[in-house]
Amino acid sequence: MIIDFHTHGKLAKYLEFSPAYTDWLFGAARRAGLDALCLTEHFNTQGFRQVYADISSRYPREGDAFDVNGLLVFPGMEVDIAEGGHTLVLGPMEDILSFNLALEPHKAKGSFLPFDELAAEVKRRDLHFGAGHPFRAPGHIPELSDEQLHAFEFVDLNGKDLSHDRTRTVEKTYAFAQRIGDVPVVSGSDTHQAFQYGCVTTRMDGRCTTYDELFEMVNARAYQIELADDLEFRVLTAATLKRALKEIDRLGGSYVDTILAGPAA
Repeated sequence: MIIDFHTHGKLAKYLEFSPAYTDWLFGAARRAGLDALCLTEHFNTQGFRQVYADISSRYPREGDAFDVNGLLVFPGMEVDIAEGGHTLVLGPMEDILSFNLALEPHKAKGSFLPFDELAAEVKRRDLHFGAGHPFRAPGHIPELSDEQLHAFEFVDLNGKDLSHDRTRTVEKTYAFAQRIGDVPVVSGSDTHQAFQYGCVTTRMDGRCTTYDELFEMVNARAYQIELADDLEFRVLTAATLKRALKEIDRLGGSYVDTILAGPAA
């Protein structure tokens, strides 16, 4: 099973949720060779609950995942901390939605939860907790104490960061994972735009549909991380198209119609 642990279902946080755009993303993920992904949408994105309401209403559930035309979509969210930096929280949809609602008072910049409070709440809710792109500025996750950082269950080897410096990002990420307790490193494309899928993937030794099964394999290191030869090109192409689509929206056009129009005749 080929999985991506860090993905987004929207082009940008401030935009309204578009089922058509998200469906286009999921279709592109399948075409890129993915069998599964963790949908780690930003916890303070506009329409967070709409994303899961739409998916759960249209696609069958299989374990903790939703089968979107052959693509297993595992629920999750990306959560900011007051110290600066992003974390990944994974778990069943009901638990993610409940936690997201509890975080409502802490979604605006300046009111994010401190790391210790967030980590304690994740543990209390029995969710999976990871460090998202820990070395990306202006985050400060590596500056937290080792005692604090032991709350993380996994570390994200991030596609965007790999595209800037592949060798150094791999070295720093694995060294960080070793420092905080030799936790597993898994891959995350961090895509908001389809061309980035497949830039870095995790090939699991078996198929799973629950988080218990998934993390049993993760903790057993029963997987391999694979980097695409054209990783840098995929990320650059996705970033360029993302900027163009956001500009279309800013000018009053429909970025969704633009994407779905297909090639010109």
